[in-house]
Amino acid sequence: SNKCYMKKLLSIIGLFILFCSTSCNKDLTIAPLSIGTTETFYLTHEDFIQGVNAVYNSLRTYPDRLINLSETRSDNLYAASVLGVQPYDAIRSFRRNATSNVYIETAWNDNFNAIFRANNFLEQVDLKGSVINSDAMRERLKAEARFLRAFFYFDLVRYYGKLPLVTKPVTANEAVAIPRSPVDDVYKQIIADLEFAAATLPPSYTGNDVGRATRYAAQGLLAMVYMARSGPTYSIEGPGLNTNEWTQALGLLNQVISSNAFTFNPSYTNVFAYANQNPSVNKEAVFSIMHVSGLNPILGASFVSLTVPDAYFTTVLQKPAQLGGAGRPCPRDLESSYEATDIRPKFNFIPYYTQLGIPGVRPYLRKYLDSTKVPVNIRDWGINFMAIRYTDLLLLKAECILKGATGGTQAEVNTIVNMVRQRAGVGALTTDVTLEQLYGERRRELVGEGSRWFDLQRSGKLIETMNAWIAANDDLKQIEPVVADLILYPVPQSQLDAQPGLYTQNPGY
Repeated sequence: SNKCYMKKLLSIIGLFILFCSTSCNKDLTIAPLSIGTTETFYLTHEDFIQGVNAVYNSLRTYPDRLINLSETRSDNLYAASVLGVQPYDAIRSFRRNATSNVYIETAWNDNFNAIFRANNFLEQVDLKGSVINSDAMRERLKAEARFLRAFFYFDLVRYYGKLPLVTKPVTANEAVAIPRSPVDDVYKQIIADLEFAAATLPPSYTGNDVGRATRYAAQGLLAMVYMARSGPTYSIEGPGLNTNEWTQALGLLNQVISSNAFTFNPSYTNVFAYANQNPSVNKEAVFSIMHVSGLNPILGASFVSLTVPDAYFTTVLQKPAQLGGAGRPCPRDLESSYEATDIRPKFNFIPYYTQLGIPGVRPYLRKYLDSTKVPVNIRDWGINFMAIRYTDLLLLKAECILKGATGGTQAEVNTIVNMVRQRAGVGALTTDVTLEQLYGERRRELVGEGSRWFDLQRSGKLIETMNAWIAANDDLKQIEPVVADLILYPVPQSQLDAQPGLYTQNPGY
């Protein structure tokens, strides 16, 4: 029926409504736009600029997804339920009945809504792009949209495995007939989009365009894609395909590193300072999700307070509650893994304090929190999120080499890891860095940045690492044993209901 068709279209893709949005700053805004007005909207060069800005706007919820679905799933957070049931309970505890979980549902819908925006934009460029003021600008805008489409598909494939592969606008009738494609096919589309972006995008921007996707962002993301593909399969359908593309990834990482467009900041705390948010200032920012506070409609960040309990804001900072609930503390084994002289724990964690009359026993993640910058609205923090950070790429280079990539040396690995250690205030290692040591260094350096769950996948030791961690940390005995099927999330139940029989649920749910 038409009702079923529309329900499917809305839930699989989301309505193409472009809210007043921004890609980088308040000068880049987009007028409301819906399916009904698309045909009359794209009439001028400026319309196309606004159209691609609307695709960037879909990035705003990406940091929240990383906290909710990657950090919370990993051994970086112990998000136990103590003050009633929270949405993160099912994520943290590996519940098999999580098919209607709001975080799992939102991640699917937000990403596909963004992909639909990108597809619609690309079609309009093909139909009406002659009004764009130069061939070079037309190709750049297409490359930006394809970069973003790849970004959102990569986010999806790492969480859900097989996906409906949609690369052009679809009608309701077409949407209900698109099955999930194999993971390798999804990756091939991601790679094609990123190769086009890397070949077409400029190395940098000026003025109001700072923050848009660059050639180096595309190369860095493509390296991350090859690394995810190269991870072990765990005998499930994605995200790892055991493709052994570490050499391809290393080549791309070397292009970004040798460009000299980015620098290793000698101060760890300055990397995250609110005053250093603009990518033209922060040379660790390869690609950032841009946020601006104090605007109407709100275009700030909401991820900052996800890991910090309300009691910290109300009792310690004397600020309004941020609706973080009881918070999601970091486990003691993470805190104790830092050496005594390491400066990062003091910056990354809120120390123990009393909550509800109970002395705290675990620290909380405060990496992005500046207590002098607490906004009036909880969703309006004025900090960007580095989706691709230079230090991360350096450490990924070290991983590629240790995984056997051609063209790298153990000496390069040692240099990279010891740079990171020495910035943190700890001494250089005196022996060759091993893969296990590298993953430990990545955990300490990148906590809260959303990489740990994916690091565990690539390590090949996700199941044994998580189960050992659960045994040592799960005081409340809430977490289920981890098995291979639980590496992927379930397809949201709403997707299965919208067109029964189109998708089969991921195994284990």
